Amino acid sequence: MKKLKCISYDENLDIIDVESTLTRGLPGFGIVGLANIAIKESIERIKATLLNCNFNFPAKKITINLSPSGIPKRGSHFDLAIATLILLHNEDLQDFFVVGELGLDGSIKSTNELFSLLLFLSAKVKNARVIVPKSIALKASMIPNLEIFGLENLNEVIEFFKEKNYDKFKFSQIHPLFENPIILNDEIFIANQNFALDFSDVKGQENAKKACMIAALGMHNILFEGSPGSGKSMCAKRLVYIMPPQNLDEILMQSAYMSLNSSECEFSQTRIFRHPHHTSTRASIFGGGTKNAKIGEVALANGGVLFFDEFPHFSKQIIESLREPLEDHKIHIARVNSKVTYETKFSFIAAQNPCPCGNLFSKNLSCTCSEVEIKKYKNRISAPILDRIDLYVAMDEISAKDKASLTSKEMSQKIFEAFAFSKKRGQKEFNGKLKDEDIKKFCIMENSAQEILNLAISRYKLSQRGINKTLKVARSIADLNASEFINKEHILEALNFRIKNAL
Repeated sequence: MKKLKCISYDENLDIIDVESTLTRGLPGFGIVGLANIAIKESIERIKATLLNCNFNFPAKKITINLSPSGIPKRGSHFDLAIATLILLHNEDLQDFFVVGELGLDGSIKSTNELFSLLLFLSAKVKNARVIVPKSIALKASMIPNLEIFGLENLNEVIEFFKEKNYDKFKFSQIHPLFENPIILNDEIFIANQNFALDFSDVKGQENAKKACMIAALGMHNILFEGSPGSGKSMCAKRLVYIMPPQNLDEILMQSAYMSLNSSECEFSQTRIFRHPHHTSTRASIFGGGTKNAKIGEVALANGGVLFFDEFPHFSKQIIESLREPLEDHKIHIARVNSKVTYETKFSFIAAQNPCPCGNLFSKNLSCTCSEVEIKKYKNRISAPILDRIDLYVAMDEISAKDKASLTSKEMSQKIFEAFAFSKKRGQKEFNGKLKDEDIKKFCIMENSAQEILNLAISRYKLSQRGINKTLKVARSIADLNASEFINKEHILEALNFRIKNAL
């Protein structure tokens, strides 16, 4: 029995052992182990390729087993591993991952999902040795943690395994992005030096900028409410440029998710920003499809920002469906042929007008909306959704005296210092994404802060989620002030940012 390794993605990335036996008996060729149609079709593809390229097809009973057999496998990239096992059934094969689709002329081709599979593999297995189609070898070699060998056709496969001159086919290139990493608490981070959109363009709105700094540091959720043109979208679009640096796994995961969306993906130092229109369908936001589970905007925003402008104009079904991804930081999509779980750890930013005409907060313009219209407009956002919002900001009215203050670069530097401070206490997660059991460990309050929080709980009837959200925001405020413990001022500022309906 001979064996090579391959990979398949269903609910998660699975490492698959491709095993082969060639036994005496009536000649035949079968594949077992929950292979899908694309893999089953490889039987005819491999037969035709070997005969077309004048290779001997063994006159034996060939059985290919994809192990573990209880996991569904899919993808034509299994071709190369299966063909290699048949061609070299008498050779000693090393422990390589082998991926690639075969052409009938013996060439090795890439597939749409292959690059994303390699990215997932790099996050799961360290220093894996992978044989890939030569057409993507250079790009794949930029993925950290992988040793890439690029082969063009079956003749090179035979030369690779028989002569064992592996260095001849090895591709190694360090992406410029990974040349100057930052090490924090033994983790590798890539600093963002891209400030394409600058907060200095936002005049005034100091309260909104402070909320943006808190949200960026802790990956908290924000709701901006204000008159049209007050700067809600400007603040939201600049948030990704001041967020803490991404670690290696986050960069790889972002590229892998973008690749699943059939997008040309390049490694980026800037976190992802997704901005779906309010007329988008539920499937495009959350993922789905008729048979297979496609990735949606909530998963594509993982690690970055998901921005809903004109929040109340999204359909009620979409707004309410945000509950699970905002709470669990995951989304499970089940379809006939697949079940997939995607990470949804993002900062959710929503923006809305105070009323349908937008002039309710204005001192100079008159609001033309009736009380019924305003109530109906606001009721589109339910209390459970508002309870998941960490920070509420009522935008200030525009004034001729408004001036620019901090730039994105200056804000980014302050946030990086606070982020490094939080890493010193051994915290892995963002403050806004802390699990309930970690809140007691990292959100330690002084006695005066506890008294204020108890008073707020009693007076405003805070929910347990509301208490935890307040503590997480207070933790971020304390980090910005380099304070080890949460004090009274931090709690008061966090309560000040709670949405009034949620208090």
